[in-house]
Amino acid sequence: MAHYFHLPQLSLRFIPVWRRNYLVWRKLAIPSMLGNLADPMLYMLGLGFGLGSLLPDVAGVPYITFLAAGTIAYSTMNSATFEVLYSGFSRMHVQKTWDAIMNTPMTLDDVMLGELTWAASKSLLSGIAILLIIWVMGLQASFWMTLWIIPVVILIGFCFAGMGLVMNAISPSYDFFLYYFTLVITPMVLLCGVFYPVSQLPAWLQNVSSVLPLTHAIDLVRPLMLGTTPSHAWLHVLVMLAYGAVGFYLALGLTRKRLLS
Repeated sequence: MAHYFHLPQLSLRFIPVWRRNYLVWRKLAIPSMLGNLADPMLYMLGLGFGLGSLLPDVAGVPYITFLAAGTIAYSTMNSATFEVLYSGFSRMHVQKTWDAIMNTPMTLDDVMLGELTWAASKSLLSGIAILLIIWVMGLQASFWMTLWIIPVVILIGFCFAGMGLVMNAISPSYDFFLYYFTLVITPMVLLCGVFYPVSQLPAWLQNVSSVLPLTHAIDLVRPLMLGTTPSHAWLHVLVMLAYGAVGFYLALGLTRKRLLS
């Protein structure tokens, strides 16, 4: 068992894997982007204008502005998660694309690094698309400060792609992903400050929220939206890097055991 969990042997050979996924996605880019954007846009605009018109300012800003920051993180998380789960599982288990690639001078480490970077790249597009809507609507306090959200979006994509690859490694079928969404993704959406401040939760739920990666993502994005520097930014960055890196390491070991044993 232990020999499956040796350190990753990474190289630039992941780039052709990334490019292969990009070329496939490019054929269906428009419907793919519309599908990824429809849900967060409906939440942001529907709740932002509908519910927001009934609410006073939240954290000192209109509710739609408050919600927009959470929507960026939420959309990025969803995009990375769906990519490594449904698309990644199809390439690994159904289409056997990974097996075909590993018949070339590439290793499983190269394939999974390519999947990780592709999911982060695709989630970047979702994050930027929401950010463009925010710019058009003028919800940001400072255009220049919101540019710092772009590297944060990449970090969010990396974090949740690494976590999702763990589920991809152990899932017997697509149906198994429902457990991950029900027990991990949905609680984070409800507890991490997407729709309301975490401070509104009971103290014990605030403690739970404080260790979840989506909370740290939103704690970086929301201040930048409001034109201020995030407090403890280094801590939020380290937490998300840790979730993504540990997730990738575990996923690689579990996938080696699944495909190479």
